[in-house]
Amino acid sequence: MELVTYQPLVKSIRQVIDDDGSVKDSASSKLKQFRDQVRTLEGKLFQLMDSLVRKESDKTSSLEVSTIDGRWCIKSWSDQLTTVSGLLLSSGSGVGCLMEPLSAVPLNDELQQARASVAMAEKDVLLRLTEKMRADLDGIHDLLDTIIQLDVITARAKYSLSFGGSFPDLLLTEDKDAHIGDEYDASGKRTLNDDLSTFNKRKWILYLPKAYHPILLQQHQQNLEKARENLKKAIADIQRRKLQPENVMLEGKAGVNIESLEMEVTKLEQARPVPVDFFIGTKTKVLIITGPNTGGKTISLKTLGLAAMMAKSGLYVLSSEPVRIPWFDSIFTDIGDEQSLSQSLSTFSGHLRRISAIRAHSTSQSLVLLDEVGAGTNPLEGAALGMSLLESFSDAGALLTIATTHHGELKTLKYSNDTIENACMEFDEVNLRPTYKILWGIPGRSNAINISERLGLPDIVVNNARELYGTASAEINEVIMEMERCKQEYQEHVHEAHHYLAHSRELHEKLLAAKEKIIEHRFSLKYRMMKEISEVSTIARSTLHKRLQQLRASISHSPQGTQMTNSQKNIIDNKQHNIAEEVSHTNDLSVEKEQQKKSPSGMLRKVPIPNIGDMVYVASLGKKVTVLKVEASQEEIVVQASNMKLRLKLRELET
Repeated sequence: MELVTYQPLVKSIRQVIDDDGSVKDSASSKLKQFRDQVRTLEGKLFQLMDSLVRKESDKTSSLEVSTIDGRWCIKSWSDQLTTVSGLLLSSGSGVGCLMEPLSAVPLNDELQQARASVAMAEKDVLLRLTEKMRADLDGIHDLLDTIIQLDVITARAKYSLSFGGSFPDLLLTEDKDAHIGDEYDASGKRTLNDDLSTFNKRKWILYLPKAYHPILLQQHQQNLEKARENLKKAIADIQRRKLQPENVMLEGKAGVNIESLEMEVTKLEQARPVPVDFFIGTKTKVLIITGPNTGGKTISLKTLGLAAMMAKSGLYVLSSEPVRIPWFDSIFTDIGDEQSLSQSLSTFSGHLRRISAIRAHSTSQSLVLLDEVGAGTNPLEGAALGMSLLESFSDAGALLTIATTHHGELKTLKYSNDTIENACMEFDEVNLRPTYKILWGIPGRSNAINISERLGLPDIVVNNARELYGTASAEINEVIMEMERCKQEYQEHVHEAHHYLAHSRELHEKLLAAKEKIIEHRFSLKYRMMKEISEVSTIARSTLHKRLQQLRASISHSPQGTQMTNSQKNIIDNKQHNIAEEVSHTNDLSVEKEQQKKSPSGMLRKVPIPNIGDMVYVASLGKKVTVLKVEASQEEIVVQASNMKLRLKLRELET
């Protein structure tokens, strides 16, 4: 990063500047002289004030030494007059009086002049130091900018580590198949370098599972840490009290306190903020979220907007893996009330003014978040205006627009435009409270009449409201309820399928591991068998060699002479042949022993010798062949397999 530390300048600064940032006395001779003068004058003033207070201590005890604007004075908290002559600087009932003694006036004047001289001397030192810095000013600015960049990067890393989250896969909006961090080969062909599955890459333009709002998560962590700290302090306090016998009576009360603190910690650990899911397909350009008030629509918009900004800022996104977010060039929001009395703007006018600015500045790579679109005016006109706005964003607007609304008419846009999708905030009608979860592909339905009925509103009022609302709307709500039920069942089946898929993958991995162990065991058995055969052969050769040496030695020492007759040579040859047969028989026994170990029945299988023209089955070929020639002495046969003639051992045949 080409960091330069400017050691001569650093040395100069350390010579005149202290660790706390103040100028040292040794920076200049004048500065030291003036500071010594200040300390001397302050010592004289202290002795003078102390003597004056001591003289008046017999008359009043409410005097104290004070300073105002750098001048030493005496302050009296009572209204009783003193015998000290001086200048009255301030007084008042109940606040006392502040007086500068006449004897201290010349010393205060000298002290003020000395302090002014100290300030001028410090200024001269700093000016000389500034002149030295001027030559390297550009480099110092570059160094400061680099340090700021490193500090920002460190802050991002610390935040991501402290709150967790996921590394986002950033999608380049100009090319929906390109990703930040993709690599290219020599021919220019892109090679993906991420961990998302092919399914997610192709289907989703925005994939954000279990996303948390940063402020809500931070508040929860702070409250939890505080509760744990309180519990830790309470436990330490109890352990300290146990060492003191006089505090034994307080043990029962402390136990109750510990139990309540533990319950508070457990409650906070279980009461985590509710995450929201965002699964938006590649064909969707406008998402309409409906649902009841306080259902979580606005907080969902803010969570998505902050996640997009955090991803662009180099932060981990507070969500589960995998995370896929487009690289938005800008993020525009219309959230909150823009009413302004100074600008004569109503709520509706404020919304329109902001939406008009968004329409003017948004591009095909922008994210637009609209809260309560079409609100603040007549419901029919607001719904019509909201439908027109969303259709305009869908046709030639931003890359992705997400809007919340209470207007039921906006739910129908999906059925006339393939780029518009519906979603709603789930509501628990049994407990009459929102769950803060998003149901995708389902428009929200009205819950006001049903909630009123459950809250005990008279039946006549509820029935009249249903009649006024209309039977058609009631039927639509019934259809929506059925859709919600089917959607929930579908989600349950999906979660179950994911569970079984993960279980099958785990079993598959275990099966592959078992297969590898079996292969390794087979090779180890084969290696062991070959090793035993080699050891037996070595022993047999050694035995043969020793016997031949003994035989030759006995013949060479025979009394008949040194020349061997033909009969003696035949004897040696016969014995050598017998020993060789013994070695071969030993080897065969070792092979037979190994095969008996591998055979399920523990016995070597006996294969009958076939005749010419018989059909036999060869396991290594996996088919039947015709016998052409039989060599019983060699335990071999010649067979015809298709267009080939093969020579096989009898043991290769099936019984």
